Amino acid sequence: MSLLSDNIIPGEHGKVFGTNADHETELKQIKNALLKLDGVTEVQINNTIFPKEFTVFTNKMISVEDIETTVIATGFHAIPKALI
Repeated sequence: MSLLSDNIIPGEHGKVFGTNADHETELKQIKNALLKLDGVTEVQINNTIFPKEFTVFTNKMISVEDIETTVIATGFHAIPKALI
């Protein structure tokens, strides 16, 4: 494990996660929950592919575990994608 794989670093790239949420309402539920986290500035949803993905952008370092825990609380999973 490393700083880059365990955290979301502030910047224009964000971190991509795969999810088992499938419907638009489920993806919006995840987005709204993540936007409540301190430091999360934007969540972009890519629902044109399968499995669905979302990208989290921050203005401070946030652990991937915090993102996963927040998404699990909504009833879905968040799997971080590989680094660049």
